[in-house]
Order: sequence, then structure tokens, then C-alpha cells
Amino acid sequence: MSRFFTRPLPEHLDIDAGDGPPMRVRLRRDSRARRYLLRVPPDHSGPVLTVPENGSRTRAEKFLLQHLGWLRDRLVDRPAPVPLVAGNLVPVRGKPHLIVPTGGLRGIVSANHSDDAGPQLLVPGETAHIPRKVLAYLKKEARSDLTRIADQHARTIGKTITGLSVRDTRSRWGSCTSTGRLSFSWRLILAPPEILDYVAAHEVAHLVEMNHSARFWRLCEQLAPQTPHARRWLKTYGSHLHAHG
Repeated sequence: MSRFFTRPLPEHLDIDAGDGPPMRVRLRRDSRARRYLLRVPPDHSGPVLTVPENGSRTRAEKFLLQHLGWLRDRLVDRPAPVPLVAGNLVPVRGKPHLIVPTGGLRGIVSANHSDDAGPQLLVPGETAHIPRKVLAYLKKEARSDLTRIADQHARTIGKTITGLSVRDTRSRWGSCTSTGRLSFSWRLILAPPEILDYVAAHEVAHLVEMNHSARFWRLCEQLAPQTPHARRWLKTYGSHLHAHG
């Protein structure tokens, strides 16, 4: 047995920011990590510091203090959460829709594109159920668009998708397994259609190249010529998609 051992880390550290309440940062040890990594997840769950296998609480605190300014800036720049409630705007395929309750007990959520009122999501039922119903509608629309577009790209390159799921992923917009199963974030339905199209093409391209080589990116751009623009868009505005719901 090795005489070396890794001391357990606390679940979080509270860092004195100098003004206001302390900043709470979650700690996560990762045996694969080569260095300390501080990030602010887009889902408003709070900052996370990844600690290498041989890292310590002391070094974690020192790292956080050295990067306190960076952390403050990221927290200030992060868009505020937008709950899916009546009166709020939620983008659908890149266009803001006003969430409007219609009352009654029956019916399904529907989109209204009247020129007079502007785009709306009409939601029947009790007010308390509006967030759940709007979320279900968005997930359904996301699955419909992603299934259709991914299938189109797969046919273009002569490949078959073995399964497709829609989830609420935090760190990536899509994934592809070696068996041909694709998974996507439902939040892509909030983005303009060309952004969703790019992510679908990206994952379908992995059916040929399970890597991010030059050949992969050439294939991705063949399927979705807007790839460079879409990558920049997601880097700039991706956190806004995570603010909704």
C-alpha cells in the first residue's frame, strides 16, 4: 500500500470577496485533471473549482484568491434567470415569445404569431402549471426539429442514427456515441434555426469522425456552412439560453 493518500475536500469553500457576502465555490476532485480549473456553469448552480487528484484545500483557496477578479467579472456578466412564467419572454427558434395564460382547464400550449400581438405562447390551465407546460412544449419542439434535421444530415452522408434523446445538459450542446446514438440540449430550440442546424450537423459528423480533426471540421462545414458563425454565436450567447427556465 502506498504511504501517500489524498485528504478529503470540503464540499465548498466560502471566499471573502472583500465587500458583500462571501462567495461560495463548490469543489470537485477529478483524478483526470492536470490543473485547477475554475468555471461558472451557465445553469446558475454557482461557481465550481475542479481540483486535481493531488490537490489540497490550501492550494484550492490560494487559487481562488488569485482568480477572484476573474470570478467576480463572470458572475456580474452572467445573464439573470428568466423563469417560464406568464408575462415573461422566451425565445422560440430565436424569436421572443410572450408567455400568455389563456385560462380554462383543457388544451395544449400553442404558438400564436399574430401581427397585432407579436409572437406568443398561449398556455391553458392553472397559473401554477405554466412553467411545466411551457417546458414540455419547448422540449417537444426541440425533439421534433432535431430529429428532422439530424435525419436529413445523416442521409446526406449515408449514415443511420440509432437513437436520439433531448436532455438538459450543462456542459455541451450535443453528443454522439460510437453506436450512433445522439443526444442534444433542449435549449437549442431557443436559438435561431441555423444554430440548432449546426449542432445537429456537428453530432451527425461524428458518425463518420469520432474526433475533432481537420477532416471532421471539413465534413461539419459541408453539412452546415454556417459552422464558424454558429460556434461564435454559441460562445457569445450560449449562457443566455441557459438562463431560461
